[in-house]
Amino acid sequence: MFDRIAELSLHRSRLVLTLTVVAVVAMGAIGFGAFGKLLGGGFEDPSAPSARAQQLIDEKFGGESNLVLLVRADKDGGIDSPAVERTGRTLTTQLKGESTLANVISYWDTGSSALTSRDGKEALVLAHVKGDDTEQGDNASVITERYTGDRNGLTVRAGGEAAVGDEVPTQVAKDLALAESIAVPLILILLVIAFGSVVAALLPLVIGLIAIVGTFAELYVLGSLTNVSVFSINLTTALGLGLGIDYALLMISRFREHLAEGAEVPDALRHTVRTAGRTITFSAATVAAALAALLVFPQFFLRSFAYAGIGVVAIAAVSALLVIPALLAVLGHRINNGRLPWAQTVRSAEAPLWARLSRTVMRRPALTALPVLAVLLLAASPLLGVTFGTPDERVLPESAQSRQVATAVQHDFTGSDESAVQIVTTGPVAPADLRTYATALSRLDGAARVETSAGTYTDGRSARPGPAAAALARPDAQRITVVTGLTPKSDEAQDLVKAVRAVDVPGGTEALVGGTDARLVDSKSSIADRLPYAIGLVAGTTFLILFLFTGSVVQPLRALVLNAISLTAAIGVMVWIFQDGHLASLLGFTPQPMDTSMTVLMFCIAFGLSMDYEVFVTSRIKELHDAGADTETAVTSGLSHTGRIVTMAAGLLAVSFFAFGTAHVSFIQMFGLGSGLAILIDAVAVRGVLVPAAMRLLGRTAWYAPKPLRAVHGRLGLTEGSAPAEG
Repeated sequence: MFDRIAELSLHRSRLVLTLTVVAVVAMGAIGFGAFGKLLGGGFEDPSAPSARAQQLIDEKFGGESNLVLLVRADKDGGIDSPAVERTGRTLTTQLKGESTLANVISYWDTGSSALTSRDGKEALVLAHVKGDDTEQGDNASVITERYTGDRNGLTVRAGGEAAVGDEVPTQVAKDLALAESIAVPLILILLVIAFGSVVAALLPLVIGLIAIVGTFAELYVLGSLTNVSVFSINLTTALGLGLGIDYALLMISRFREHLAEGAEVPDALRHTVRTAGRTITFSAATVAAALAALLVFPQFFLRSFAYAGIGVVAIAAVSALLVIPALLAVLGHRINNGRLPWAQTVRSAEAPLWARLSRTVMRRPALTALPVLAVLLLAASPLLGVTFGTPDERVLPESAQSRQVATAVQHDFTGSDESAVQIVTTGPVAPADLRTYATALSRLDGAARVETSAGTYTDGRSARPGPAAAALARPDAQRITVVTGLTPKSDEAQDLVKAVRAVDVPGGTEALVGGTDARLVDSKSSIADRLPYAIGLVAGTTFLILFLFTGSVVQPLRALVLNAISLTAAIGVMVWIFQDGHLASLLGFTPQPMDTSMTVLMFCIAFGLSMDYEVFVTSRIKELHDAGADTETAVTSGLSHTGRIVTMAAGLLAVSFFAFGTAHVSFIQMFGLGSGLAILIDAVAVRGVLVPAAMRLLGRTAWYAPKPLRAVHGRLGLTEGSAPAEG
């Protein structure tokens, strides 16, 4: 296959490049519409009880409150003064006239003490914003623009899930633009320095651009067929740029190396495609296999990253295998044009530093590896106290309006429906049974009051009926609201959800429990239930691909163990930073539990990229081993040839991810910093120290495979045929 690609590049290079330009233009035209197809949200399991509860409440009761307008009186007399009351009633009437809102409930309508602050200066207006996650965000944006600010003696601010759903994607889009404006120029400068040539430095960016544009086109098509998260754009740009650079870097470095050795352009290109092309193919397969594990999760937020990631990997690999050889065939020795005055024409193929490091480790494997392992295990130790959550207003900076409203509601009010536990029955409930059920719910720890169509209950006793009691009943369903003063998403709030679900519903009907805290409980449960399958898929497919690549059953096991160590270290550091709060003032975020979905995503991304560098290094070691070199020679020479490429590629890819550290949304910061750190740990500590130490300790066993599996590899393993080995 690779020989045919090389011949195509040599004899039809201009045709390949012409077709590439046409394809990029077409993909760009299609991909431009991707942004209109992508959705916000997607963090919940659509089959979970809380999601079913929300759907039923939307269908039968007009929806849960997801928009909170916090109204503050600017004058003395508070919210009950005649002038303020007139303005408040006018505001309420106008909101009820909005076609995008339902279930508008105001303090001035109801007089409910739950809708006024303890100091009497602030009041709440609650509403349900219609539509899916993206439509809710758009509709909330219009309402916020129209009604917030100063209004005749009142100051109005907007919060709630719908407002957060509007502010987070908007802020992420700004953060993405800033990150790319930092990453792209910096990467170009580093590429020019690394290659010493402007022409050679530009080619990796070409592959990155093709990968990004092609994936945008893919997301447009998928977004027209199924739900795709808008956050997949972030992965597309970071991973597309990074992998495009990785694969092009390997191809160009090999080509320049062969030219420097005196090979003619055709021979250099054939050898480059045969060896580097094989490495890129296996590398792309391992990264795609790791990302495919995200497809086992029902949340379309996670599945979207699989769509984007697999697309990026495939397009970057195909572009590197087809476009780069065609460009190299056209450029030939001109690949070194634009050489910096102080740079060598081509650096030596071997990196003396990596050779010395490898020899040192191979001589004293335990002495050099144990300190590195100790540091990595220490870095991983915060995982022992990890807790998980889902995104809320705290991922935004404190200056965000929706976050300020959430803070005020939590501290200044006795509890509101917006943060309550929402219960809906799937059938009718007799009044006596409903009273019995509500009484039992009101006795639960953390329940401030229970509102039903049969009345309001507190501490097992009936209180006066709530202002909207009639709206909680339907002929075929009942809605029950458990209002709580507990901190949303706290352990106590989650315990209350579990306690509510444990209460028997009289009358033979089913009660679906929803609300913010119920969605958190269900999301964590959904991911935990499927995580073993995802890990098994990653481990199994990676083992199979590396076995086909190396012909050994020990090498895949060694790679899996070392990658697990480096990943736990990187995630442990993220727990230490983002959950425990270290560096919070420097990075400008609020410590909170680790984002469950983003942690899983970071694991899959970092694991795949670790395997990317595993293949880079192992490919060269295997070439030398197959040529007859002993293990020590193969490892030392292999690392000396690949160490510079791996560190260069890892450094450039880390820059792409670290740029997200400038974000103002904390889970984007965590994803960027965690992924970048995992890449650097793998490239330096694992490839530089732990791999040669493990290879030295394993010795000949490193290449072991049972005889039947050796036969399987002989038939199915991808080899380079009669290609000469490199040394």
